Amino acid sequence: MDDALLRVRDLVTSFHTDRGVLRAVDQVTFDVPRATTVALVGESGCGKSVTALSILRLVTSPPGRIESGTVELEGRDLLQISERAMREVRGNLVSMIFQEPMTSLNPVYTIGWQIIEAVRLHRTRSRRVARARAIELLHLVGISDPDVHVDAYPHQLSGGQRQRAMIAMALACEPRLLLADEPTTALDVTIAAQILGLLSSLQQRLKMSILLITHDLGIVAENAEHVVVMYAGRVVEVAPVRDLFAAPAHPYTRGLLGSLPRPNAGRTHRLAAIEGIVPDLIALPTGCRFADRCAMRIDRCTREEPDLMAFEPGRSSRCWRASEVSP
Repeated sequence: MDDALLRVRDLVTSFHTDRGVLRAVDQVTFDVPRATTVALVGESGCGKSVTALSILRLVTSPPGRIESGTVELEGRDLLQISERAMREVRGNLVSMIFQEPMTSLNPVYTIGWQIIEAVRLHRTRSRRVARARAIELLHLVGISDPDVHVDAYPHQLSGGQRQRAMIAMALACEPRLLLADEPTTALDVTIAAQILGLLSSLQQRLKMSILLITHDLGIVAENAEHVVVMYAGRVVEVAPVRDLFAAPAHPYTRGLLGSLPRPNAGRTHRLAAIEGIVPDLIALPTGCRFADRCAMRIDRCTREEPDLMAFEPGRSSRCWRASEVSP
């Protein structure tokens, strides 16, 4: 995309285990346009979170290692800059909301202290000014009595409040890109909707891009403009949201959409399941990684793995029969 803020190309991240090398992220390629939400979708273990951690160079080494590829933010390859320069990027140009706020927030420091430190790390501000900014941010994300809660510890807040505090911390320096890793995990439906609405309003206000990591296609339909579907460490489909829901171009994507509950379906309606299991990433089969679970497989699928091929403007699929999958 010509207006891409972030360009990820052929990213490979591996983990070295006793059984062998596991490629959690394997030749992953996608773009995140400016002021746009891109959803990174797939079932647990497909490599979504590792992709986000790789963008920020937060993969624990050992056992993990970013092997190759490029991660360009406004034309600057984040994989080639020094660790010192990367610290200037994290929390400043790119921020991340982690999946579990209770484990991501430091339990021995107040919410306000953690936001203040994020501000002072990247901005020349006095502690008094930084504290005022922390209170402003807590108000911005909808925490009641922010001048009181600024001195609260994580365990004194509810799950929704902790998630809002994480968002406040992530937005402290008004980043250009926000990585949101399952931001509604463990929240009830009402609070989850509030969090997603908050992210949408903040995106419009700050003109930032969001990479939304989720396995929930309902969230994708309501909150993203583009979708990147991952399976077993690979990107298998890229498409605008409307096109993907109207005409999925990979059998795995079609299986995911087929497993969604239908609001007008009767009580006897059964959810469709994708048969089989995800392949072992240390001992991958020959050919397409989805072939063993695919009802459309042909002999070629078990012999050769297809590339991620463009078949329409803005759309690509890793399937030999992509043109036949879409209705």
